[in-house]
Amino acid sequence: MEHFVVSARKYRPQTFKDVVGQQAITNTLLNAIENNHLAQALLFTGPRGVGKTTCARILAKMINSDGSETDDEDFAFNIFELDAASNNSVDDIRSLTDQVRIPPQVGKYKVYIIDEVHMLSQAAFNAFLKTLEEPPKHCIFILATTEKHKIIPTILSRCQIFDFKRITVKDAKEYLKYIAKEQGINAEDDALHIIAQKADGAMRDALSIFDRVVSFSGKELTRQAVTENLNVLDYETYFNSTNLILDNKIPELLIQFNHTLSKGFDGHHFIAGLASHFRDLLVCQNEQTIELLEVGDDTKAKYLEQSRKAPHEFLIKGIELANDCDLKYKSSKNQRLLVELCLMQLASITFDGEKKNSKHYIIPPSYFKAKGITPIPVSIPKSKETLVPQAKTVKDDNQNVIDNPITAEPPKPVLELKKDQRTSGLSLKSIRAKKEHQIKQMEVVIDVDDLPTEEFTEEQFHDAWNAYIAQLHKKGEKIMASILEMGKPGLNGTDIQLEFPNDTLRVELERAQYPLMEFLRKTLQNFNLKLDISVNEEISKKYAFTTQEKYEKLKEKNPSIEVLRKTFGLDI
Repeated sequence: MEHFVVSARKYRPQTFKDVVGQQAITNTLLNAIENNHLAQALLFTGPRGVGKTTCARILAKMINSDGSETDDEDFAFNIFELDAASNNSVDDIRSLTDQVRIPPQVGKYKVYIIDEVHMLSQAAFNAFLKTLEEPPKHCIFILATTEKHKIIPTILSRCQIFDFKRITVKDAKEYLKYIAKEQGINAEDDALHIIAQKADGAMRDALSIFDRVVSFSGKELTRQAVTENLNVLDYETYFNSTNLILDNKIPELLIQFNHTLSKGFDGHHFIAGLASHFRDLLVCQNEQTIELLEVGDDTKAKYLEQSRKAPHEFLIKGIELANDCDLKYKSSKNQRLLVELCLMQLASITFDGEKKNSKHYIIPPSYFKAKGITPIPVSIPKSKETLVPQAKTVKDDNQNVIDNPITAEPPKPVLELKKDQRTSGLSLKSIRAKKEHQIKQMEVVIDVDDLPTEEFTEEQFHDAWNAYIAQLHKKGEKIMASILEMGKPGLNGTDIQLEFPNDTLRVELERAQYPLMEFLRKTLQNFNLKLDISVNEEISKKYAFTTQEKYEKLKEKNPSIEVLRKTFGLDI
């Protein structure tokens, strides 16, 4: 069996041009070498697998090159690599400082690469300070670490610091595509993209995963093979879940979640991925943010297609619910139930039954559902110019009701004002006209032939009336409660008769009559009840509002009070 060399070693960059995703740092080092402006102490810091040690070796080789050496010359005698994780004592640093004094036998510089320098002990750091600050002219130190915050400030101040960044998914995918081509492997774009995402910005990890997947699938590298080998949730899982959520198919959604759990994934991973999926769909809905979507071209087309089906409000609410579930997952005692509840809530966002509010109907929607009738919502149309034709109950010669007739009369303008009758938008007359217009538009004619019409006593009616007023007080609707308490309602058959001292109170009650009538009809089980409101300005004389009116009322009850006022010269 031939010796196998892993891709991370086989394809390790030999020049700065081959380094992936660190163009800013490699260009800086190249210019420093060309202009003879290279510091003697360099610190390379950044995540694992992004090219710190590789750049250090390339730099050590380049500064010793003069153009006369052969291609296989690596200047191994001039490059010293020290692993600070296992050589972190004061004695190791003393041994290094003793070697620094000896000039190189070949080339110009001796380069000391100290990897994982943050592992040095405090005493070792202190022993290294003087040598690092004033090294010999033939010596260059390159320190590499993944945890810069663990290095003491006195070391940092003596180094020129280069921060290596994580390699982007796009750059990692392009490099994997190049390696696959070199090895004669036919790789799908989405398969390489999943590997690059799984690597999380580390090129060495991406190459290790690539080798593992190639060993599993051979020369044909497919997305299915990658997801199966890496045990990651495929995009298709989230696409299918989202389709089921948008179609409100809760049973199928729970079955799919159970199938996902049976593959070995936990609910936390699933719900976090679903939140990310909603985020990607939201990103696709705006041309300016679509560049934030880091997926393959084939998958991007699927995201664009599904983003057209998903409403913006649904995605915002979906991200909020999924993120809330993600935060509560670790502290939950029944984690599976938590995720299932979240999925059911997601599938109910666009459900028609959730949008309908029973408060907008005089008769509860459950009645219409049992009868197979579509309910008529009570709403105020945006248009203020015309009145929509209303449904009316029509009977033929045999007194049979004709279902759902609509008058064929064209809509008539409600407010017809002549030129000389136009009023200001702030006048009392115009405000009153608008209120009456809104009330007329909220009128709904309902056929009550099939609804209960049980008899009731006047005492039962007043009990129901007082119970509704008590409800208003409990809800804090004091104004409407006061209006209803101003007079005792009369009852003429099924007609409720009320008198008010002015037109303003009548309009206010007409606007709020629908919850009142709904409560009375349900409580008394009689849907023939109607509200008849009239205005009697004589009633207003019973009430005293101003100081003068209050005085006149007192004077009517006791005329002597006027004598008292004049005797002592009192003011009102």
